[in-house]
Amino acid sequence: MLAVFTAEEMRRLDQRAITELGIPGAVLMENAGRGAAQAIVDALPTLGAPRRGARVVIVCGKGGNGGDGFVVARWLKRHGARPTVMLVPAPGDVGGDAGRKLEELRRAGIRPRPFTGDRATADLLARAHLVVDALLGTGSRGVPEGGVARAIEAINASGRPVVALDIPSGLSADTGAHAGPVIRAAMTLTFAGLKRGLVTSPGAELAGRVTVIPIGIPDREVARGVTTFLLEPRDLAGYFPRRPRAGHKGTYGHLLLVAGSLGKTGAAALGAMAAMRSGAGLVTVATPASQQPVVAGLVLEAMTEPLPETSARTLALKAREAILELAESRDAVAIGPGIGLDHETTQVARALARELRQPMAIDADGLTALAGHLDVLRDAPSARCLTPHPGEMARMLGARVDEVQRDRIEVTREFATRHRVHIVLKGARSVIGAPDGRVFVNPTGNPGMASGGTGDVLTGVLGAFLARGMEPGAAMLASVYLHGSAGDVAAERVGEESLVARDVVAAIPEAFKRLGGDGG
Repeated sequence: MLAVFTAEEMRRLDQRAITELGIPGAVLMENAGRGAAQAIVDALPTLGAPRRGARVVIVCGKGGNGGDGFVVARWLKRHGARPTVMLVPAPGDVGGDAGRKLEELRRAGIRPRPFTGDRATADLLARAHLVVDALLGTGSRGVPEGGVARAIEAINASGRPVVALDIPSGLSADTGAHAGPVIRAAMTLTFAGLKRGLVTSPGAELAGRVTVIPIGIPDREVARGVTTFLLEPRDLAGYFPRRPRAGHKGTYGHLLLVAGSLGKTGAAALGAMAAMRSGAGLVTVATPASQQPVVAGLVLEAMTEPLPETSARTLALKAREAILELAESRDAVAIGPGIGLDHETTQVARALARELRQPMAIDADGLTALAGHLDVLRDAPSARCLTPHPGEMARMLGARVDEVQRDRIEVTREFATRHRVHIVLKGARSVIGAPDGRVFVNPTGNPGMASGGTGDVLTGVLGAFLARGMEPGAAMLASVYLHGSAGDVAAERVGEESLVARDVVAAIPEAFKRLGGDGG
């Protein structure tokens, strides 16, 4: 897993490196710039630039990010590039370590040009093979103004590939949001560790390809106290060891999926098919009695059980006892896809969330049933794993969707710790929260998955992993990553525009192979 920092966490790391480890700030800056220059040289062909003689314009601010830019320019010259430095502030406004790096730049024979914002500036940017953004770093606050704002706009208008140092200027390092002009980068070279704004939308899209540049701080110190992480494939492959030859259906668990109602049997079928594709030994779909023949006809590999139903063909109150009895011989329960929001049905969902002794995945209408009744989660006798999209999260919190989306990481962390649940806030870069306060950002998935039924597929995958006996936190991480990976495989096969939930189910086997576990 890769550590993900807030701006304040990064500031404290830098300070510990200087005061406790004895690494001078100027050395950290030199390491950052030298590493970034090497990364730029390595990436030149992919950015459409020659390896030698590349025209690189580095646009620098007055702070530490500008100092990084001065170092980059000096090392690029050593590598055979033709760097030009444009300085937005007056040279006298550049102080501290950055000021010392500016003097070293001059001694290396590179004279900064003032950024004037005129036609000559635009022509210089347009003739560059690439532009390096060294205006504002992680510690910047507020909306870019004055010359910095004009420089951001000029860089974007140049049409040249942009490499941002640490974070695209104008982007919030903590949230990935921006309120004013912001750099649109092809690549971001971030120092020491990832920043939250680079792994959540819209920052992830504005940052382009992100690479972490070590700056000489030991790995153990970088990781100390971190509570937010970006998932990597190697974190998950170990959850799926080679299957023993003596294994049988019982070895891989029995999932009870409570799903479906009149007109929504597809949700039950998708969840069941996904669970079977995710390695569950057995799956039983419990659904309203009138809909049981429909579900049975859609999923040949799963068993079905009819439940008492209301006149609307949803779960009746009497279904509670039937489900509790069915759950006794199952290893995990998943509830919510397509069950509807009839008054009796929501009562059943809440009662099961409070009473079931098995680990439980809750999605869709099951989540809406919890709105105003979140106390049932704290009373639950075993793990509860919730999979809301932003609208469902907003309903549970009694908030607006934009409030949920404003800081997805902290909203998820607070919900998970307060209600002692495992939860994923779905969307671009889904965010997974654990009861102990750790948060994980998922890098897989694509916009083609914004299609009805893909959430039901995730419920089936998660339910299968819980039934297989995986620890709830591991089941949540693995299911979200694998689900997104299957979506990426499906997009490769059919394109994002045509992707539907069944394509994601069909791609689960290939997603297992790519994960590197025994699924291959």
